[in-house]
Amino acid sequence: MFYRPADGHGLPHNPFNAIVTPRPIGWISTRGADGSDNLAPYSFFNAVAYVPPQVMFASTSAKEDRGDTKDSVANIRETGVFCVNIVEYAMRDAMNQTSGPWPRETDEFALAGIDRADCETIQCSRVAGAPAALECRLTRIVQLEGAANFAVFGEVIGVHMRDDCLKDGEFDVLSFNPLTRMGYRDYSVIREKFSLKRPGE
Repeated sequence: MFYRPADGHGLPHNPFNAIVTPRPIGWISTRGADGSDNLAPYSFFNAVAYVPPQVMFASTSAKEDRGDTKDSVANIRETGVFCVNIVEYAMRDAMNQTSGPWPRETDEFALAGIDRADCETIQCSRVAGAPAALECRLTRIVQLEGAANFAVFGEVIGVHMRDDCLKDGEFDVLSFNPLTRMGYRDYSVIREKFSLKRPGE
């Protein structure tokens, strides 16, 4: 099968995000200028550079009470900071609860019963029990083609790692089993890994 996205795919559901899979989930916590906390998952998320360490996530829809975007991007525009919380399999239901199109005044930490902790380098809350959390300073927001498509880039200026996830000096993803996003309503979980040496190593 071949299709041009501009012409439509003719299938019951869009296959695009099932093709680009699995995707890590950035559970983005932000705080508005008014002091209100927000927490929402984004699967258009990844690390993009080592030195300095940088990450990005993309928001692809809008809410009526936020104009051209959603709460996360709106808050980051106001404050210039955000935190990326890593999602473990055990927190899948809490993460899913925070994905709803809740009104801007909703505190998703409270809604989903998630314990919060203060970040160290930025004025923002983080998920207290997350395997890891990356405190970020906004570097740029890029408007992408299409309505409400924004890519948010940040420099990581603080890193939290849960002590039980460190094994022999390495951050061990199998100790918490990262949740990943697939297509449609599907998710997956990382429960095994293997290593490959690059040519010449």
